[in-house]
Amino acid sequence: MKYETTTYNTKKMLADTLKKLIRKKSFSHITVRELTDSCGLNRNTFYYHFEDINDLLKWTLEQEAIDVVKNFDLMLDYEEAISFVMDYIVENEQFLSNIYYSVGLSELRHFFYNDFHEIISSLIDQLEQQMNLSVPADFKEFLRHFYTEALSGMIVDGITNPAMRNRERVIPYISAIIKSSLPHTLSLYSGRPEE
Repeated sequence: MKYETTTYNTKKMLADTLKKLIRKKSFSHITVRELTDSCGLNRNTFYYHFEDINDLLKWTLEQEAIDVVKNFDLMLDYEEAISFVMDYIVENEQFLSNIYYSVGLSELRHFFYNDFHEIISSLIDQLEQQMNLSVPADFKEFLRHFYTEALSGMIVDGITNPAMRNRERVIPYISAIIKSSLPHTLSLYSGRPEE
């Protein structure tokens, strides 16, 4: 337990330092040496925990936002999850904007893709089970990709487009999609008519 705490604290120190450095300069210009010098750590310690700075950035985003969203029961609390993500974007706007402008749209979406794919997969699987459906695996994979692309694209767009953070509009829109289109689509491809 002590080792896990020490490992987490070291990773957190590196993540906090990365966020401080990103406030001063472009993410793409930050070096491992600069990070470790700022933390008072050596390079070997950094490479023990992370492959590279992109890996540290991914861990930082997962710890602060993505893993939190995974803990929501998306069948019941998806509006709270959306609200949490919107708050995270507002609270970390400068950090996220600097990353966006340093790595570009496609790379930032790539950071989010696997995690969002897992979140969407969980939602689709829960919904399929709740509705007592049997949806072909290839169609579920298509839906996972479709909704993951939409979600990651909207979140990345929210970093640079404040209109995408309008709770009064965005949360009801996403809610309408989750409540109506996803269940309906799963029903159409389950081989069982809707009840």
